[in-house]
Amino acid sequence: MVMEHALFFLIGGFFLGFAMAWNLGANDVANSMASAVGAKAITIRQAMFIAGILTFVGATFIGGHVTETIRKGIVPFEAFSSHPELIVIGSFSALFAASLWVFIATWAEMPVSSTHSIVGALLGVGIIAGGPNAVNWHKVGEIVASWVISPFFSGFLGFILFFTIRKTILEKEDSNKMTQKVSPFFIGFAFFIISMSFLLKTPLGKSLNTSTLSAAGVSLVIAGLMGFTSRFLVQRWLKLKENDCVEGVFRRLQVFTSCYVALSQGANDVANAVGPLAVIYLVVKTGHIGEKVPVPTLLLAFGGLGIAIGIITFGHKVIETVGFKITQLTNTRGFAIDLGTATTILLASKLGLPVSTTHAAVGAVIGIGLARGFEAVDLKIIFKIILYWLITLPVVALTGMVVYKILTAIFI
Repeated sequence: MVMEHALFFLIGGFFLGFAMAWNLGANDVANSMASAVGAKAITIRQAMFIAGILTFVGATFIGGHVTETIRKGIVPFEAFSSHPELIVIGSFSALFAASLWVFIATWAEMPVSSTHSIVGALLGVGIIAGGPNAVNWHKVGEIVASWVISPFFSGFLGFILFFTIRKTILEKEDSNKMTQKVSPFFIGFAFFIISMSFLLKTPLGKSLNTSTLSAAGVSLVIAGLMGFTSRFLVQRWLKLKENDCVEGVFRRLQVFTSCYVALSQGANDVANAVGPLAVIYLVVKTGHIGEKVPVPTLLLAFGGLGIAIGIITFGHKVIETVGFKITQLTNTRGFAIDLGTATTILLASKLGLPVSTTHAAVGAVIGIGLARGFEAVDLKIIFKIILYWLITLPVVALTGMVVYKILTAIFI
């Protein structure tokens, strides 16, 4: 009977997919631009504009691979191939539950994980639809493990990066000279990761038919060129009359790293909106689901557009929480946070693991705190954020179950 109402579910699916994407932009954008705003490198308006553009690019050109895990890894939809109506209702319910929770959290100005939300919703739907055996618990275990690993890995990177900046620049007598020597290496590293993300497992990489080795070679060349070129820019920035020349240089670098985080964030988070929508679209269009569900680039762009609009219209709320309430930020600290977060997210994206940007960002903040002492981090805010993380999974799972039961009662 569901397929008789295919148009309703298709239109509703696109609406909920867009709503989920909008909520992602409104909430998760804080993880890409909040440190730059908190360190006063850019204004909130500038942050929302820049992040809007770059998350759209990341979603459209890098986001396809991780969508595989969200769409098929948690609940094996092929097990319900004889009942496509259950697949449609399940995906619809998951989108509704996840988007509702992220909206509530955004209204409360609390950064929650959109990845937690959609995974928890799919988990609840899978259990209510087919019982515990219908859930791929091994895949769920891998994803949950990534939630634990990502903050530790990001925190470790943040610790190492800021420790390196402090020892090689901030604690040196001639900090300006050391800034000119060291900062190009950070810039080159960032460009290497970005280049690799574009050349491997993306529409661009597939069209160029690049191997891992060739992509690494090209990325190294790009990183070397950008690192060499940046030396002249850094030298010019140091000549400007600013109160703190070193922080002035890192203020400009932090804008770059924040853009880097926004790009990788779009790549990883678009799956949370487009994954379930891709399932609804295919089942309604063909009446069944196969082992592989293609995700058109236009669908990724649709999700990216929703994220961008969410950033621009409502992103300021969580930016203020993450940028000003967790820790006092300087440009050197923010630079290390951004680079540690973005590297973690992009590496996870290439491995097909939908890690939480929130986890990675908070992990990087804690890493910076450990490098400077615990007094640098407001642990009360951290604990409050963690509490919201713990609440997210059961809330969305139960909501997804309730919505699924209501829709099946109406349409089946």
